[in-house]
Amino acid sequence: MIRRPGEKWRPSVGQVIFTALATAATLPLVGLFFFRLYDNQLIHQTQAELIAQSRVLAAVYAREVEARLGDGLVLGVEIPPEARPDRDDQLTPIRPALDLAAGGDLLRRRPNALPANAPASSAYAEIGTRLMPIILDTQKVTLAGFRILDSRGVVIAGRDEVGQSLAHIEEVATALRGQYRAVLRIRKPDKPPPPIYSISRGVGVHVFSAMPVIVNNRVGGVIYTSRTPSNIFDHLYQERGKFILAALAVVFATIVIGLVFSRTITRPMRELVDRAARISRGDRDAFRPLAHYGTRELALLSHSFLDMAEQLSRRSDYIATFSSHLTHELKSPLTSIKGAAELLLDSLQSKSDTLTRMEQKNFISNILGDTGRLEAMTQRLRELARAETAPQNEHTELSQVIGGLKSRFPTRTIDATGCLDRSIGMSGEKALIVLSHLTDNAIRHNAKSVRLEAVAADTSIKMTVTNDGDPISAPNREKIFDAFFTTRRDTGGTGMGLSIVQAVMTSHGGSIRLVPTNEGIMFELQFPAA
Repeated sequence: MIRRPGEKWRPSVGQVIFTALATAATLPLVGLFFFRLYDNQLIHQTQAELIAQSRVLAAVYAREVEARLGDGLVLGVEIPPEARPDRDDQLTPIRPALDLAAGGDLLRRRPNALPANAPASSAYAEIGTRLMPIILDTQKVTLAGFRILDSRGVVIAGRDEVGQSLAHIEEVATALRGQYRAVLRIRKPDKPPPPIYSISRGVGVHVFSAMPVIVNNRVGGVIYTSRTPSNIFDHLYQERGKFILAALAVVFATIVIGLVFSRTITRPMRELVDRAARISRGDRDAFRPLAHYGTRELALLSHSFLDMAEQLSRRSDYIATFSSHLTHELKSPLTSIKGAAELLLDSLQSKSDTLTRMEQKNFISNILGDTGRLEAMTQRLRELARAETAPQNEHTELSQVIGGLKSRFPTRTIDATGCLDRSIGMSGEKALIVLSHLTDNAIRHNAKSVRLEAVAADTSIKMTVTNDGDPISAPNREKIFDAFFTTRRDTGGTGMGLSIVQAVMTSHGGSIRLVPTNEGIMFELQFPAA
């Protein structure tokens, strides 16, 4: 569509719908980039589990150490007073704090164990032997790796590395000083990772937790645990068949929604725009109903638009026809006036009298007669213009209108019966114009009396106007409401009286029709009730 100069750009409905659907379709893909937050949550969950397991083993380990202090078991470094937990605190939780996104907690692969400078004491070795069954049973369920270290960092229990030292590892060294520490380390996976893993930095990481065992404010050992956190991408890869089906379902749902939008919004609006263009080119077939309306609002909009366009078209045709008739009606008296004036001018300019005084008087009488007809037609046109103006909360009582009608025709018999105390949705002036034209038309067709009868309905007031004048011939019954149609043109009739009556009634939501009758003439008027 060509944009007018200076017009602001606006997206089409199709563009808005496409953007909304594309956004909805890409939301699952955009969600993949937020899975890193979920990875962090999974890491926190893994660290919390390791803390809980390590703390339980640390409590058991501490009881074993306390039982063997008299057997020459040597504790590690003493914890500084400021680092010791407050004995009055009933709860001293260790909260998970590893953050994969920050990167500061992600270290290289865990260094290998080193030979110990000296083997663990027999007391520690005995403790390791007693804790080994607990470790194995726990590992079967939790899938975590466990290393029990003595106060110097030598492994005394675990599946591997027993008798070797882990004191050089950063998190273990921190725990040997009496402080808990957990880190993330890159690990070499046991099998090649699936391609989807490349999206996340959470691939191949291992959570390592070093929990110090405190006995009498000294380090009695370390519970060193590790585990690979769960990974959302691994789960998606394992369930890739379902994931593909879900993606296909999203695409299918998007297509279905797009088709629904197209049928219910885009297609009707495009057809309505096409109808508007056809109407502007004068295509009369464009007023027919649309093939599809889509929604209730578009149906109402389409009906209102097509009705308005059809009314405007009829109005345009009416104005064209009215202008043609008006030009024809004005042409005859103007031609007569011009001809008579030219003959009178020639008579005055000639040296000899070419027109007698009687002829001059007749020409002047003709001019005055045609001028009077033009004046009457002008008055009717003003009344017609007022009749077609939209009403503005107008109302009046019928009794007042009947009183004005009798005052305007004092020499005629006018009888009125029925609900004359009711108000109608029309001004007294316009109601009087309607009844006056009907009465005047009856009198000009030899009526001696006019009878009006009003009957109230739910939302309207019906009135019949009957007179005993000359009947209307069958061929003229269909033409009486046409503008400029008259059978009294030779006596000054303009043919606009009934047209004005119909225009007033229609513009106020009422109606008028000629009722067939055996005697006289009867009109039925439908006034809107106020």
